[in-house]
Amino acid sequence: MTEDTNSSIPGKRGSSALQMGPRKKASTSDPLVSHGRHFGRTVFALCNYPSLLTNGILRLEQMEDTPLEEFSAEERREHRVFEQLIESYPGLLERLKNGSEEEILHVGELIGKGAAGARGDDTKTLKSAVLDWIAPKGEAIRPPLHRNSKIDRGFNHELTGSLLCPAGLDWNDPQTKENLRSGKLLVCGDQWPVFLYAHHTYDAEDPWCGLLRSRLLAYKHVFTSPSSVDREPKATRSGNARLHGMNSVTLASIAYIATQVRFALSSSSVFSRTDTATDSETFYHSLLDLMEDPDESKEVDELLVWWNRQVFPTSSAAKRPITANSALSKIRQKRLALKQTSGPNVVHS
Repeated sequence: MTEDTNSSIPGKRGSSALQMGPRKKASTSDPLVSHGRHFGRTVFALCNYPSLLTNGILRLEQMEDTPLEEFSAEERREHRVFEQLIESYPGLLERLKNGSEEEILHVGELIGKGAAGARGDDTKTLKSAVLDWIAPKGEAIRPPLHRNSKIDRGFNHELTGSLLCPAGLDWNDPQTKENLRSGKLLVCGDQWPVFLYAHHTYDAEDPWCGLLRSRLLAYKHVFTSPSSVDREPKATRSGNARLHGMNSVTLASIAYIATQVRFALSSSSVFSRTDTATDSETFYHSLLDLMEDPDESKEVDELLVWWNRQVFPTSSAAKRPITANSALSKIRQKRLALKQTSGPNVVHS
């Protein structure tokens, strides 16, 4: 993906808003900054918000004559994110429609400031916390890994290397390990690390099995509180989730946590959109692409129920399957049978 850095108006077509924009400082404190922190974590993290808003307003005008279905897939996705943003903040659409180009850019910068600030805070805390999670129970990491430096992480260390090794490759194979460490074997963002899987076990015959159910995806560290990571789920909400009225897990928040933990395990020191070593944008987008694919809805729905049981156990989103042989299950079965038998008759010649 490329970015138009020459124009002061990011809405000029030629770049996608769903990529990280240049770093800018928003000088004024505003509730939009707080909203941006939550939106970046839960809806779309790596986003150029001034471009998102400018493109969105322009697209609304174009949609008076052209239906959304006729736009490109990337533009449709971008517009869905835009709609989620304006729906999540009352009065925002009116503010944008009535505002000047400078006002739209300013609003985008405020939201972007919040999203970037949250991402930076999470990157900083996870940098140290992840070492506690990967340490063998009752033992120290050998050789030791420093909490304030990442130079020895990634494929440079046996432990972090084994976790970051792409699913399907064998870290215990000396040649594979050497090729990963030397950079001869370049890992792209869509080559997912084995740590994403439960028990760090990948089944090539069933690649969905255990995907994104790893204990290393410490969701509660960011969304409830760092101290709640190893505790049993309770019927309460606290931390960032409580502040924003969050009572269910979002697909984007799962991708966000996975991206943050992957970066924490890597040897890269700065989270940057131009970092080809970690390729974090591709990684984040590839997870979202899978989870937003309608063909994967069954597995994704099961994944969301699983996560909601871990984080928001009393939420309706954490509902369990209907008990077999219960009255409710019998009613549902009978209704399904009636629907199937009352379909249109097929006339054969």
